[in-house]
Amino acid sequence: MDDVYSFLNTFQNFIHTITFWDILDMAIIALLIYKVLTFVRKTNTINVVKGIGLLLAVMWLSRLMHLTVVSYLLGGTFELGILAVVVIFQPELRRLLEQVGSSKFEDFFGHPIGAKELSDAITQTVLACTDMSRSHTGALIVFERSINLDAYIKTGTIVDAEPAAELIKNIFYNKAPLHDGAVIIRDGRVAGAACMLPLSSNANISRDLGMRHRAGIGISERSDAIVAIVSEETGAISVAEEGMLKRGLAPETLEKLLKNELLPKETPKKVFGQAKDKSRPGE
Repeated sequence: MDDVYSFLNTFQNFIHTITFWDILDMAIIALLIYKVLTFVRKTNTINVVKGIGLLLAVMWLSRLMHLTVVSYLLGGTFELGILAVVVIFQPELRRLLEQVGSSKFEDFFGHPIGAKELSDAITQTVLACTDMSRSHTGALIVFERSINLDAYIKTGTIVDAEPAAELIKNIFYNKAPLHDGAVIIRDGRVAGAACMLPLSSNANISRDLGMRHRAGIGISERSDAIVAIVSEETGAISVAEEGMLKRGLAPETLEKLLKNELLPKETPKKVFGQAKDKSRPGE
């Protein structure tokens, strides 16, 4: 019992020493750890992280079991650990720094934009993609999220208009002056057209994919944007996200995917005093 009182007394004294700045410090560190873990989970670095963790565990066990040679070799290897991590994670680190440098401050904390504007933009985009798929009109439509795409918007023509289906189809009409390039949608509005996007450097991309698909995959690798693509050759609808391409989507699937990824998640509301089950046994 004395040990319990001693522990409670020590814990109480510790609580009294915590200041507002200590709480703020811990909150910032927790937020940074959460962001890093989220980034790792969304990329293909998770297996590399697991491998590094396994090597660290082996090194600790080798020292615990007095395996001198193994411990020496692993210890020498990890002396160059920082340089090795920089080399191994160079693409991911570059992407992370680009995202941090171009992120909107409010979106860093997960601030969502208006759901109605986004929903209308998605509906009009799906209508436009459906018609362009039938007519085999090539299209490249980028939905900006938390990563700022100003650098790419400036390469095209500023539009700043509501994303009506007819407007999108007119932009990508093959004789229109703005059809070559991408449309970028920001906060539910068409921000720019004829925008130039970076091509993906992924050597594993299928050879039957053209420049439009490579550009869509490229911008999805460098940002968290969602990209809708219509093939000029086949009329197939695809979506690029995080460097991955989902091909041959039906319009209904495209709409569902865009809404799931772009619209803020709704929290179900509980009605005060609502009964869980009004039926009686036997009814």
